[in-house]
Amino acid sequence: MQRVSVLGALVAGALTVCSLGQAARADDTQSPWQVRVRALAVLPASSGSTVYVPGAPALSSPNSGLSIGNSIVPELDISYFFTPNVAAELILGVTPHNITGTGALANTNIGRAWLLPPTLLAQWHFTDFGPFKPYIGLGLNYTIFFGQSAGYTPTNGLGVTNLTLNNTVGGALQVGFDYMIDKHWGLNFDVKKYLLRPTYNATVNNTIPVTGTATIDPWIIGAGVTYRF
Repeated sequence: MQRVSVLGALVAGALTVCSLGQAARADDTQSPWQVRVRALAVLPASSGSTVYVPGAPALSSPNSGLSIGNSIVPELDISYFFTPNVAAELILGVTPHNITGTGALANTNIGRAWLLPPTLLAQWHFTDFGPFKPYIGLGLNYTIFFGQSAGYTPTNGLGVTNLTLNNTVGGALQVGFDYMIDKHWGLNFDVKKYLLRPTYNATVNNTIPVTGTATIDPWIIGAGVTYRF
């Protein structure tokens, strides 16, 4: 129910700002809609992840941590321009990641999970540079974890037999540019920083509970094609 309500709020927010922006565009003859297709490199910064194993300080933080693997995926985003400068962008994509242990849990295969982080960004587009159109953005994401699986490969007698990452809300910062080849087509380069720190629960050897925070905080670097309707 929580994920439905938060996703509904993101979509409702996008539709609301679109309707409010109609009047502001009265003198703009170009379509307000724009789409992009990008290839993304998702680069988590997981050094701040925590591990807590009750009764086992040698396995808990700061002696142990998590390492979350990089991923390369396709992505679609949809933008609506209220004015030539102000736009809202909705980003859609999924990304898989492998999770391993560090420190006392080094080389332990913790598991694997898919992330669905729909993100709504408010943007400011600079329009004084001809076909070169840089922009900055600030927004909110709600990340859903699915396809989670424990990576039971015992190392030093330890193996994760259950893994659950909890859905979470986080912020997003963005900077990028479009280089328009003509009125409709352009090339895009984009960098985003997500603040993404879900809590998790795991079980080792079917009996030992493990909890903590997975500090993912990824850099997302993308390049692709822009189409303005």
